[in-house]
Amino acid sequence: MSTEPLAATLLQRAHSPDTAAALYRDKIKLRPLLLRPSSPDPSQNARSARQHSRLVKQRAVHKSNKTHPLSAKQKRSLCIYEIPKSQQKYSIYEPIHVMWCAYMRDILGLAAGKRSHIVAQDAGPFLASADYHGAIVEVVRSRCASRVGMKGIVVRDTKFTFEVVTRRDEVKVLPKEHSVFRVEVPFENKEGDEKRKPLVFEVLGEQFQHRATDRANRKFRWHADPDL
Repeated sequence: MSTEPLAATLLQRAHSPDTAAALYRDKIKLRPLLLRPSSPDPSQNARSARQHSRLVKQRAVHKSNKTHPLSAKQKRSLCIYEIPKSQQKYSIYEPIHVMWCAYMRDILGLAAGKRSHIVAQDAGPFLASADYHGAIVEVVRSRCASRVGMKGIVVRDTKFTFEVVTRRDEVKVLPKEHSVFRVEVPFENKEGDEKRKPLVFEVLGEQFQHRATDRANRKFRWHADPDL
């Protein structure tokens, strides 16, 4: 049995004996073996090494101190969006409804006597892009009969639901899908003026299936009333 290394045998098959011996000696037998390939560069002096180490530590500290937003699971565990029982009172949110009425009169152009009436074609885009925190909404039609008649002040306007506080000081969640909501916008009554009936709008919940912050950039589209 031959004791010649396998690499030398393979080189002899492809090259002459002298060339094979030179290649085996230079490329294989005498080739340096790096036992610590991750060792520092010998050309790097001690000062540069300390600066590099200090920079790595500073980056690690900066990364650990960087703030990270809470995940949805963490928000649920901390009950960030839950209203405490002591604050589930209708009277607490009545001043917010007054502010919302003034806000709606402003975006509809009814404030300061700019106009005395408004048509549905003009009101649609404004209603679809408005914020409904503080509005009094009532379910007038829905595929779920148990929702019809529920009414309250909106305390949370999510993508798919209205969370309201009723006059009985209860928090109810009203899904927007397959429901029609009634919203009233009262006129600003001044002294000596005849009291006018409020504007009444019925809005389709599917038109509001966006977050309140994203709804302002959405375009209003006319749809036929669904069969509820």
